[in-house]
Amino acid sequence: MKITVVMGFFLPIPPVAGGAIEKTWHRLSQELVQRGHEVTVISRQWPDWPAEETLNRVRHLRLPGFDHKPKLWRNLICDLIWSWRVFRHLPSADVVALNTISLACWLGRFRQYAGKVVVMPGRMPKGQFHLYQRPALILVPSTPVKNAVLRERPTFDKLIRTIGYPIDWRSISAQSQKQADVVTIGYVGRIHQEKGIDLLAAALKRLAKMELPAWRAIVCGPADIARGGSGPDYLAELRRAAPSQVEFRDPVFHEPSLHELYQQFDIFCYPSLAAHGETFGVSVAEAMAGGAAPIVSDLECFLDFVKPGETGLTFNALAADAVDHLVDHLVTLITEPAVRATMGQAAQQTVKAYDFARYADDRLAEFAQLTNATKTASSPP
Repeated sequence: MKITVVMGFFLPIPPVAGGAIEKTWHRLSQELVQRGHEVTVISRQWPDWPAEETLNRVRHLRLPGFDHKPKLWRNLICDLIWSWRVFRHLPSADVVALNTISLACWLGRFRQYAGKVVVMPGRMPKGQFHLYQRPALILVPSTPVKNAVLRERPTFDKLIRTIGYPIDWRSISAQSQKQADVVTIGYVGRIHQEKGIDLLAAALKRLAKMELPAWRAIVCGPADIARGGSGPDYLAELRRAAPSQVEFRDPVFHEPSLHELYQQFDIFCYPSLAAHGETFGVSVAEAMAGGAAPIVSDLECFLDFVKPGETGLTFNALAADAVDHLVDHLVTLITEPAVRATMGQAAQQTVKAYDFARYADDRLAEFAQLTNATKTASSPP
């Protein structure tokens, strides 16, 4: 099978600058070629990288892209320009998987040799499903994204599958780097106001004034606007607000190093405020694979795999007393190691379903069904 994967306009593959979707498709493409399929990945051009090359049997095409913009309307314009550039370079394939917004508006009608169109919205839809022409399959990361798509286009109901995102469960769960004498609290993700890191900093400041077992916290991720952060001023504010037990680290893009970081966490806190921005929570699932007990805001996307009281704890991050509830959850998991360990083990087993090997097999089965249906329909009687 020939498969083309189209990425967004602002990050490259291999994912040297991060990005959950970019990391996903970099590894997933390798899984697909290992199973004997031809894969072409189209992503952003990057300094000193060739416009076309083959790495580990995956063909890469790289086109001029754009940095991420702080305003939605500017990102939508960039996506439209990017989609047109991609359209002109699409190779012949059986399936084309789109991680863009605009391209599916015309691709299914005007360039059918590019393959059956599989739409994979990584974020909440922005009205584009009203305009989409002939998608063969829509793969969404979570229940709220599915519901949002159906609100725009109820007739697409039978085309939608809720699949989450794959993670390298096998590697992350292989060993533990946890320290016996200190409880490690972690956050990995964009250093952006919508992620609720202010709540975490305020809660940790309260913890520092309590008599508790030894703990530390690691906050890791990009703060610059070009990579989706809120900028250096916001990072400086967080540093001032957080107690001395908190270590702020630069983003980690080297996969083995990132896995080692997840393996250190006893607790993973992701207090996101982005009710319309969060669509799954890859870092939450990866931390759970490392055996961390998660504490997350009660956004619907997290509830697909974080079951309150079983595989994690949740709280209303938008409530006036959000910090109080976050402190209570943190204190519970810090002071009750048996609860923390049981929850971490349950969390680890829950996200095993997202392991890359299983995820790749499921996607190939869906793609094969699409292409076989096409061949059957075109076969002579």
